[in-house]
Amino acid sequence: MPRILFAVVLLIATVVPAGWAADPVVLGAYLSMTGGVAAYGQMGWSGISIGKKMEPEALGRPVEVRLVDTKSDKVESANAVSRLIENEKVVAVLGEMISGNTIAGAAVSEKSQVPMVSPTATNPMVTQGRKWICRVCFIDTEQGKVLAKLARDQLKAKTAALIYDVSQDYSVGLAAFFKREFTAGGGKIVSETKFKSGDRDFTPQLSSIKGAQPEVICAPIYYTECALIAKQARNMGLNVPILAGDGVQAPELLELGGPAVENIYFTTHFHKDMITSERGKKFLKLFEEDTGKTEPDAFTAMATDAYLILVDAINRAGGTDPAKVREALLTTKDFEGVTGKITMKPDGDPIKAMVIDKVKDGKFVYVTTINP
Repeated sequence: MPRILFAVVLLIATVVPAGWAADPVVLGAYLSMTGGVAAYGQMGWSGISIGKKMEPEALGRPVEVRLVDTKSDKVESANAVSRLIENEKVVAVLGEMISGNTIAGAAVSEKSQVPMVSPTATNPMVTQGRKWICRVCFIDTEQGKVLAKLARDQLKAKTAALIYDVSQDYSVGLAAFFKREFTAGGGKIVSETKFKSGDRDFTPQLSSIKGAQPEVICAPIYYTECALIAKQARNMGLNVPILAGDGVQAPELLELGGPAVENIYFTTHFHKDMITSERGKKFLKLFEEDTGKTEPDAFTAMATDAYLILVDAINRAGGTDPAKVREALLTTKDFEGVTGKITMKPDGDPIKAMVIDKVKDGKFVYVTTINP
């Protein structure tokens, strides 16, 4: 009998720990898979899936990512994060792709003290006054400066018109930052018009803009409205350059806008022509295998980086304790991501390069990189 008991104890000691080691590290993702900005969520999920292929394990255990659709809605975003934390018991959360939804979800994550990493939410309010929220993208204050500099220095514009979406935090914030920087440099805003997400007729706004005769139009908005505004502006004979932010870099801009979106300049996070690292080259290979496309978008690449930087933090934390994962995220230094090196500041914002692209011959073409 003692020998049998010893054998049972030995079996428990050897088999159970192996079972424990195989338990997955569960992450959550809340993304707009349907609704008005579904393209962003779908690109984000593609990026996370590629990241999981690149780094399928954390702490020597398989990683699982549980996805909840936010339906492009702020209330749904907050509910999604609650579900991931309370029901799915996730270690950390990835998302959202747009600022308004991220701000809504971040409030829940902050209250629950669960780390969150957003791939592309650029509004300063995402991390402002919060300790548990990080992002891997630049913020709109920096984006506004670069757009204003582009208008003044490259396009030699002294006057600009602004058109933005009052229902999107991203659009309102970036418009304000562009206005501040452009006017501080001696420029003048000659027209400022607004609309709401879902609007399709921009004749009143564009008529006002045309009458003001600006040298450039700054449209810090999302891809659907940008495509429609460009088409309607060109049909009205309003042919001045259009500047936009990272929110327009989706294939749908090209599909909806056609020739009207040619020569739109925009700030963004990534272009494949900037890739030099082995990790970046691996991403390109997997992207082509997964999608059959050769032109990866910034949102997919940024979501891959968000996943990779979170897995790296969990490994450096040596476990899944939320406080230790948070500390590891905030002490990230010179992480070699798909989109370049990332160093995290104590406020959860990264030190990160910015890219300028433009639309040329129906494609997103790399113009230059602006280093921090």
